[in-house]
Parts: sequence; structure tokens; C-alpha cells
Amino acid sequence: MNINLIKYPIITEKTAQLMEQNQYSFAVDKRAVRFSIKYAIEDLFNVKVLSVNTLTQKRKKRRVGKFIGVKSQYKRAIVTVASGNSIDLFKE
Repeated sequence: MNINLIKYPIITEKTAQLMEQNQYSFAVDKRAVRFSIKYAIEDLFNVKVLSVNTLTQKRKKRRVGKFIGVKSQYKRAIVTVASGNSIDLFKE
């Protein structure tokens, strides 16, 4: 499976709370579909994935001084892992 479609994990306060429920959030390629995300996560982290929820973040306007631009659009995947499995995002 193509592992390059998983870009990076998303770490925020909300996703930290979701980690307690075995749910992890990743930024993925815009063209990725749920079953390919599932197989990529299972291959990459050696865990059993129960479900994958995806959403596409809208572009947001940002202003820096007199310049107006937009933040890039990206796709987010929230992956639910089976109980007993976990993904170690913070290496010690």
C-alpha cells in the first residue's frame, strides 16, 4: 500500500483528548480514500484499525499586515484503533 499518503499527525488539545479514546488524527493526501488510509495506517504502525472518518478543511483567509492570503486546504483523517492497540506519536 502507498504509505506516502499519510503526511503527519495532527496534535492539538482536541486530538489529545481523542487519543485517550484510541482515536488519532492525521493529515492525509487530498485524493486518499478511507480504505487506503486504513491499510496505510495498519502497515505503518502495525495496529488494527476499526474505522476511519475523513473531513476536508476549508481554505481560510489570513491577513499579514496589508497582505491578504489564504491558508492551504488539507484533508484530515480521524482513525479509531482497536482497544489494546496504540500509536506512539511521541518518541522518547
